[in-house]
Amino acid sequence: MANVFSNKTGTTSTGGVSINDSRRIYNFGERVSELAPQQSPFFVYLSKVAKESTDDPVFKFLEQRHQWQRRNFICKTDGAAYSKGATDVAYDLVCEYDKYGNTVASAAPLYILVGQVLRIGGKAVKVTAVTVGDGVGATYDSGNADTHTGIVGTALEAIAETDIEVGAKGQVIGSAWGEGTTDPEGWKDEMFSREGYCQIFKTAIQLFSGTALATRYRGRPDEYRRVWSDKLMEHKMDIEHAMLFGVGASDESATGPVRYTHGLVPYTEANGKVYNMDYSSSTYDTFVDNMQDFFAPETGNSGDKLVLASRKVLAWLQKLTASTGGFLKNTVTSSSYRLDVQNIKGAFGHEVTKVNTIFGNLHFVAEPLFRGQDEDIAVAVDLANVKYRPLSGNGVSRDTHIMTNVQNNNVDGRKDMILTEAGLEISLPETHAIMKWVA
Repeated sequence: MANVFSNKTGTTSTGGVSINDSRRIYNFGERVSELAPQQSPFFVYLSKVAKESTDDPVFKFLEQRHQWQRRNFICKTDGAAYSKGATDVAYDLVCEYDKYGNTVASAAPLYILVGQVLRIGGKAVKVTAVTVGDGVGATYDSGNADTHTGIVGTALEAIAETDIEVGAKGQVIGSAWGEGTTDPEGWKDEMFSREGYCQIFKTAIQLFSGTALATRYRGRPDEYRRVWSDKLMEHKMDIEHAMLFGVGASDESATGPVRYTHGLVPYTEANGKVYNMDYSSSTYDTFVDNMQDFFAPETGNSGDKLVLASRKVLAWLQKLTASTGGFLKNTVTSSSYRLDVQNIKGAFGHEVTKVNTIFGNLHFVAEPLFRGQDEDIAVAVDLANVKYRPLSGNGVSRDTHIMTNVQNNNVDGRKDMILTEAGLEISLPETHAIMKWVA
């Protein structure tokens, strides 16, 4: 075809960087995020600290939720009295994690093994027999082997009828074995597979005739260069929009697959944490209650979150004189000893409001695209669990690059195109959260 000039799109150019070089393909992937960073904070942070290429446009990745976080459970057997040393202690137990560590309503705690010591409702029991499903404990969900584990054990202390009842919480507190005994049974957690998609973004600079290219204009003499710079910014903002609001999908149509990257907002709303706030009544105490749940270490959280917030939410955070409900007013007047709020300069050109809670740090950054229908939200992102995934393989990079002179050779004019093929990987969605405010 007349408008195909290279089979190695995105390869790094050598020599000068003038866009007037004919039929050049420029790798711009490392630099496009630096254009007006305040306008696209999420893309900037992804490009600078969370970028990892992929060699497949449909990239699969694994999530590991480590086993230590899943060795707590709930008792589903009503209370019974046992004396210290009783060997017929029997309970049915469930947990709220499946074998991948995903939160579910009810699952069998497969990590409970003979030889372990359990603490249930404050009482210690040594496990002597385990059955997944029927028969060992009471009658909870009899016949459904996927939803409970029955145990028989020895009471290590006296247990009253009221000590352990339905709903009592417990956890594994180790194991205890006699001298010269055999090896115990084992178990393992499983890794959960997810899928992401690289989306092809294209932005064209409309065809300029040879006459238009040679004409000197008022204001900006070179109209082509003016439009070219605007289109590069438009392309970057397209990526920012998609990374925030895209709905991941792959359309394998007969005309060629069309893939759509996951976006942070809908993906987190569907799979992550959601917290509701109120402009008039929510206080720092409300915030702390939410953060206590959000920063729970068993969900794999880091101690720092990037929070992309609308200007309306940031204004609420900064108000000191609101008659009621101002975040800082309620904090400074009644809870100032618990608050650490700092306005700092971000590493990539952003103004950052850092809010420290006892559980972790929130770094608030203004997200200009949270407006209109999204003016009442903030998204807390764990940057350790998101990645920007440009397609790159076999020596070919599909990260942001500029293809000059893509018009047919017989056209008296010029047309350029900007192309990116990349997607967003969002792992451990429970480490991200959406906060929604209402009036």
